[in-house]
Amino acid sequence: MTAHVSPPNIEQETFSEHGAQRRLGGVALLVLTGIALGFSIYQLAIAAFHPLSSLVMRALHVGFLLTLTFILFPIRKNGRLDRVPFGDWLLAGLAFALAAYQWVFEVDLIMRAGDPSTTDLIVGTAMIVLVFEAARRILGLALPTICALFLLYGLFGQHLPGDLAHRGYDFAQIVDQLAFGTEGIFGIPTMVSAMYIFLFVLFGAFLEHAGMINLFNSVALGFVGHAKGGAAKVSVVSSGLMGSISGSGVANVLTTGQFTIPLMKRFGYSGTFAGAVEATSSMGGQIMPPVMGAVAFIMAENLNVPYIEIVKAALVPALLYYATVFWMVHLEAGRKNLGGLAKEDCPNPWQAIRSQWYLVLPLVGLVGMLFNGFTPMYSGMVGLALCAILILGAAVAARLSATAFRFVFWIAVGLGTSALIKWGVYPVLIVIALLIVACLFVQGGRDTLRVMRNSLVDGAKQALPVGVACAIVGIIIGVLTLTGAATNFAGFILKVGEDSLFVSLLLTMLICLVLGMGIPTIPNYIITSSIAAPALLELGVPLIVSHMFVFYFGIMADLTPPVALAAFAASSVAKEPAMKIGIKAVQIAIAGFVVPFMAVYDNALMLQGDPSVLAVAYIVGKALLAITLWGAASIGYLRAPLAAWERVWAAAAAFMLVAAMPLTDELGFAACAAFIGWHLLRTRRLQPA
Repeated sequence: MTAHVSPPNIEQETFSEHGAQRRLGGVALLVLTGIALGFSIYQLAIAAFHPLSSLVMRALHVGFLLTLTFILFPIRKNGRLDRVPFGDWLLAGLAFALAAYQWVFEVDLIMRAGDPSTTDLIVGTAMIVLVFEAARRILGLALPTICALFLLYGLFGQHLPGDLAHRGYDFAQIVDQLAFGTEGIFGIPTMVSAMYIFLFVLFGAFLEHAGMINLFNSVALGFVGHAKGGAAKVSVVSSGLMGSISGSGVANVLTTGQFTIPLMKRFGYSGTFAGAVEATSSMGGQIMPPVMGAVAFIMAENLNVPYIEIVKAALVPALLYYATVFWMVHLEAGRKNLGGLAKEDCPNPWQAIRSQWYLVLPLVGLVGMLFNGFTPMYSGMVGLALCAILILGAAVAARLSATAFRFVFWIAVGLGTSALIKWGVYPVLIVIALLIVACLFVQGGRDTLRVMRNSLVDGAKQALPVGVACAIVGIIIGVLTLTGAATNFAGFILKVGEDSLFVSLLLTMLICLVLGMGIPTIPNYIITSSIAAPALLELGVPLIVSHMFVFYFGIMADLTPPVALAAFAASSVAKEPAMKIGIKAVQIAIAGFVVPFMAVYDNALMLQGDPSVLAVAYIVGKALLAITLWGAASIGYLRAPLAAWERVWAAAAAFMLVAAMPLTDELGFAACAAFIGWHLLRTRRLQPA
């Protein structure tokens, strides 16, 4: 068996997360490629030089997003995919022109802020309509429908009864709020998309094109492929690694799943279980630092806290999530008596690391800079520059015959790059320019340049769903800010919370799961954090914990039937019904549903409140014990198959450990100890003498 896996095409015919994309050729493809390249170069220039004001930068970002969306996505899913109709070319040009209006008339718009002219209202209305249409094409009807309901509330909410009503706002106020201020389409989500998310999506695209998927698969196969149930454990490890740099859990399913799902089926796992493992592992990547599906950067901006604080809060729950999936896989392998791959069929992970170690350097550099207080924008830009230098440098170094020359070459590149500490980005750009010129004259260098170009183009395309979602969700933020509606909803949750914090948490969880049906994680987090998280804060839940709570259940929505996007993606590869995969994924991801509750009751689980090492060890140990028994109850196996009453006992004992109260902890530990003791005694009797 070989670990080499070609990166699959994410735009599959059987499943497409973001609508049907056109497959263009000829002049249309050249134009699309040129605009996508221009988008990536614009974002890199913004990150390096900050030449524009914040509002103009956001507007042009949205302009590029809409332009590419209208060229790439047809008006109907069953429309022609081999050409772009004239109407879509017109919409693409109009979208960019409307965005450029913010740039051309920047001073005039500032002078008449709050008092828009007739032209402003026409431009603003058209921009809002185009954002809705772009979101419908790329994200489906769910999110635009929710945003439309909020927009209608802003326009006509004064006619609603009782506390639901607001004082009333005219059309001009609504348009000015949504299309020209920093609380609407060009609000914080769009700012984060333009400043941070795009760079990290581009970073992931560069690493994928450089061969990071192959490296992750080789490492996973080498370390766990030969263990019991190794095929599924490979899925958990490789999807977790890939998810740490990927911005989309569903895209992760469609990349690593092409390799791992058939592998699991070949070694005895059912198609349903294989699809569920891949869906669960891939979605967990969005809570795995450093990138966390880009929500970490939006959360840090929303809360005005350093990025490292978000990572600190996410780390332990993310590890517990993957420990759960790994444990479930191990138990299923025991239940079905599934072995691992033959040792000789697994690649040597250390050899894979030795041959492609340089791919890890940009990721290490990125994480190091983020942890040392550099801004995500600067860190992302430097990480991208390191990617480019390593890819280009590897192509040039491969042509140098003598080892000594290679050492000298890499030392020179390293010294040139390190000059950014003193002189900023210019030395790095000079190094990249020199390497590009060198690649024009060395064998295989032009192929490397094509990889670079394709990375820039693919990065721009991959940024479209997230960017458009951030733009349209600004409608909700703008209406909530203008009308103060979020306060009314928070008041309802507070009223419930007076009687029971648990019921308030349960209500918030259900809201996140319902809103998350068919909506990407980022807009789901933005909506729920605006509505529900402030209420949890008022109930005494710490700020970061309350936001993490709604974020986690936004992710779980992609696993939860009936609209489980990750399950549908896995279904297209596993060839099994999506509903069955979704139900099994919920069983496997049980920690994702329970750990947030445990963190609310004991903040040490998210390292909040400056906890002692003993406090962290206690809550983590308790969580691991609960996970152990939940896994046994869910799979129906520990050291041997469990009877129905034993599964109920195990689940009840684990549930008692959720709330951090002395009585429930004591009862839970006693029930766990009794169950484990009974099971050990029973299985020892079953073993032959």
